Amino acid sequence: MAEPETTKPKPRPIVRLGTLLISHSVLVSVVYCVAGVLALLLLPILAKNTYISENALMPGSASPMLSNQDVSDANRLVNDLSELSSRSNDAGIVQRLIGRYISDLGGEVGYHQFYPDSSRFHPLHLFSVPDTGIVQENINCSCHGISVTGIVRAPRGDGKEAIVLVTPYNYTNAGLADHLSLGIAYSVFSLLSQVTWLAKDIVWLIADSQCGEYASVAAWLRDYHSPTFSGFRANNSHTCDVITTHHDVKENVAKDMSSHDSFIRAGTMAAALVVKVVDRNEPFEDSLGVYAEASNGQMPNLDLINIVNYLGVHRQGLRVKVRKLFSLLDTKWVSFLAEVLESLGSIARRLNPQWNFGIPAADYVDGTATLFGSLYHQALGVPTGPHGAFRDYQVDAVTLEFSPRHYSISKGRTKDFILRGGRLIEGVIRSVNNLLEKFHQSFFLYLLTSPSKFVSVGVYMIAFALLVAPLPVAAASLYAEANCLDTSLDDAKSFSPPAATINELVISERSWRWIKAVKKVLIVHLWGTTVSLLPYFISQTPSLTPITKLAVWGLFSVVCLLFPYFLLGSPFAGVSGTEEYKHEWALLKSATISAAFIGLGLMSVINFATAEFGALLMVPMCLMVQPLKLDLRARTLKNLARAAINLVLAIVGFPPATYYILKRTFSSFDSINIEDFWWWVESLWSWNSATYLFLGMVHLPCWLLCVQILLHS
Repeated sequence: MAEPETTKPKPRPIVRLGTLLISHSVLVSVVYCVAGVLALLLLPILAKNTYISENALMPGSASPMLSNQDVSDANRLVNDLSELSSRSNDAGIVQRLIGRYISDLGGEVGYHQFYPDSSRFHPLHLFSVPDTGIVQENINCSCHGISVTGIVRAPRGDGKEAIVLVTPYNYTNAGLADHLSLGIAYSVFSLLSQVTWLAKDIVWLIADSQCGEYASVAAWLRDYHSPTFSGFRANNSHTCDVITTHHDVKENVAKDMSSHDSFIRAGTMAAALVVKVVDRNEPFEDSLGVYAEASNGQMPNLDLINIVNYLGVHRQGLRVKVRKLFSLLDTKWVSFLAEVLESLGSIARRLNPQWNFGIPAADYVDGTATLFGSLYHQALGVPTGPHGAFRDYQVDAVTLEFSPRHYSISKGRTKDFILRGGRLIEGVIRSVNNLLEKFHQSFFLYLLTSPSKFVSVGVYMIAFALLVAPLPVAAASLYAEANCLDTSLDDAKSFSPPAATINELVISERSWRWIKAVKKVLIVHLWGTTVSLLPYFISQTPSLTPITKLAVWGLFSVVCLLFPYFLLGSPFAGVSGTEEYKHEWALLKSATISAAFIGLGLMSVINFATAEFGALLMVPMCLMVQPLKLDLRARTLKNLARAAINLVLAIVGFPPATYYILKRTFSSFDSINIEDFWWWVESLWSWNSATYLFLGMVHLPCWLLCVQILLHS
């Protein structure tokens, strides 16, 4: 009796889809990569107008209360500071004067003595705020500063919340722009000391910027959030044996103002505004520059920028600006792409008036320059101003940089300039004062294409997802192809029955051969971690020049690479002799692509901009790489072109080469200085930038593995 035939179950749809993608991995990779680049270039068109998400902010709902009397008092302070600067550069006199002005308003006066942190690299301090013990070991005794602090207590508040106003000021070398920044802040401080609607304390920090604007603000914030800082200050005095004249000045100031040497505090910070005035001689109108990028791509809540933009444009008539890459404004390919998209948009509107695709070419060029400027500064991971120190404590902050019109100050428009700037600050503080909780309604992850347009995380992540989507498909395809080739080879050799048992063992051994490729990838990534930690030891010898440090770093990196080479043998050992190892490079490429995918995915959570730039460099390099010998043996135009492209990608993907190429593309400089790369890397680790770790632990190992695949025999 014949046995019934058993029907094989059909695979699930998701399995069939995966099989289809793996079998057409080349086409999928090309389509997705092109779509990812196009999606990135379309972001300026997909940007939306900004809007106020938190209804309680109500910007501009109340009439400004800053009076001419407040402006006159502020102008008197500007004149007094200008007169003192012309006669003497004694910081103590200036601090005494500012303290007297604050006390005359009824505010509390305090003086903050600090030593800034030195920029020594330490691998364990990345992604962390230094604690007291770490700071004591890392202070820089070569610079010593004293900041003046004033506090106005809110008549309707309970002292649990505060708004911080910061004005960086160099007490020993200040110009008219620095005096004006103090004048704007003082006019607002004078008003807020009289109003009855204030519900949050106002803290005014005149940060001593002779040691750096960021350093003074960061030191004050560190001490503000450290209850035991008074003991640490005493330890600093013993650590830094040199007692400068500023310390004596500080004690004299404290005696004159009848104040104690205690650190005065207010409540939890709701928001912070850094006010600066720069003399750029704007040709047409007063402008306001908004700087928002903090460390590792962190941004303040978008509502804070929306308030500033709304009040600056619609209430004070200022031209609000954000940073952009000016080199892209004159780039021919961007202008050509803008014209093409504008033409496509006009055609789409003719077909259907409801299709709002496309923007004017000039707006696209400006939006692209602003978008890539935002991406660039977020990818660096370096704050664009003192506001970045607040973001480390989860406080939303921006730097407002006022730039007066050409000749406006010299022609007696000082009071008008202070009035406009002061009313803008007043409006922002009044909106933040209305909040009952922290900023939370609007976006924290976004990219700006103009002060009034943004791209949210749900839109710009599409471009990144499209770029990295081919990586797992290509890795699976390479793994499946290598196993299929080995299986077919085994089937061809297993016709004789006595060899069946041996062939089963061989198949079992080959099925685990991917572990060798994973082991190589793991060792190379461990090497990348070692290379990332080497600067910590190199920086212990400060007498070395930047070029010498760079040479020592490169030499030790090569030496560290030779240890696994001799320990495991040549990476090409056993490849060329036998047929069964001819496709080992495919398994190595599969493991490399998988590691690149994991690294890019993790980096996108930490800093999207770094992951996006990394994907633009790494994805083509990982997908295109193939042993050069295979292409050179074929000698066809297609293979020779692929070999040339692989060589170009290998050169461009090397981190120092990438740095110099990008600097030459987006910056105007005539000569290339080798030590510039060391200074750039040093700035990354000084600011605890995650981009440094990405370069050393993800990008560099993947580049080395791709070079190994290129040279595979």
